[in-house]
Amino acid sequence: PEQRSVRIWPHDRVGDIIILGLVFGILGAKIFDDLENWSEFIQHPIESLLSPSGLTFYGGLIFASVAICWYAYKRGIKLKFLIDSAAPALMIGYAIGRIGCQVAGDGDWGIYNSAYITDPVTAKVVPVDDAGYQKQINRFSTYFLDGRVTDSGSVVSVGVTDRIADKLENIPHKAYKAPSFVPRWMVAYNYPQNVNKDGIRIEGCTDEHNRVLPVPVFPTPFYETIACTLLFLFLWAIRKKIKVPGVVFAIYLILNGIERFIVETIRVNIKYHIFGFNPSQAEVISFLLVFTGMLMLILFNRQASGTVNDSKTKLKVVE
Repeated sequence: PEQRSVRIWPHDRVGDIIILGLVFGILGAKIFDDLENWSEFIQHPIESLLSPSGLTFYGGLIFASVAICWYAYKRGIKLKFLIDSAAPALMIGYAIGRIGCQVAGDGDWGIYNSAYITDPVTAKVVPVDDAGYQKQINRFSTYFLDGRVTDSGSVVSVGVTDRIADKLENIPHKAYKAPSFVPRWMVAYNYPQNVNKDGIRIEGCTDEHNRVLPVPVFPTPFYETIACTLLFLFLWAIRKKIKVPGVVFAIYLILNGIERFIVETIRVNIKYHIFGFNPSQAEVISFLLVFTGMLMLILFNRQASGTVNDSKTKLKVVE
């Protein structure tokens, strides 16, 4: 038998960190989604918890971050260096995740673009004026007001949840025509055959996912993929230029919070009533991320400045 002392480097712990991130990320994403859709969760708690759909990014980020930081602390890994190394990966991971939201049509999209409607026959997006938009929402009024459509004489409930309006006049929408050099789907996408089975039936389509939105929406997942990819490139470019540990992650928190807060202005989400304000869950978390990032930025820079001053004092004493 031979006993040896083996030095274990932080990168040797990557496998454990990935497993922790996976387990607690999914757990946190499910919990935050259930909190955001509390009324549905109360009605079907077991089905909601076990359903593979319905995941909130920020819930996964928070739970996984806490679990990984606790693990790193127990293993002697300095948190400042750990979070700095994770910041660019978190940004590009979010960008890639939004690609899945876009191609699947999971319901995490923006408000309606009333400059266009979906042709019920061809399922194509076509431009209209305000009169054409009004005609379309009146034609499918039960969809916008109750989340129900009529298929072959029978009434069917579809996947509309937080986009149901109490009146047709209150449907969240903005009219914006795409410039000639921009593809129409970039500002008005109707998510044909979306995974939520949300919308009106596509004529002649026999697939299980055979629905399309009657009025196209702003494809916010696409916007976030572009924005977060650019932010990732920015973080990647500055990561070696910043010498103060923790600052890269602080910048990530600020950028991520600002990006999400901006995109929430054209996304429909369940609102909370807090001290006279009506923010969404994502807006609250975005504000906290920006606030936390600014505090970390100030704190880490002050600590670094204090360390430098202490070193200079010691050098003078030695001299």
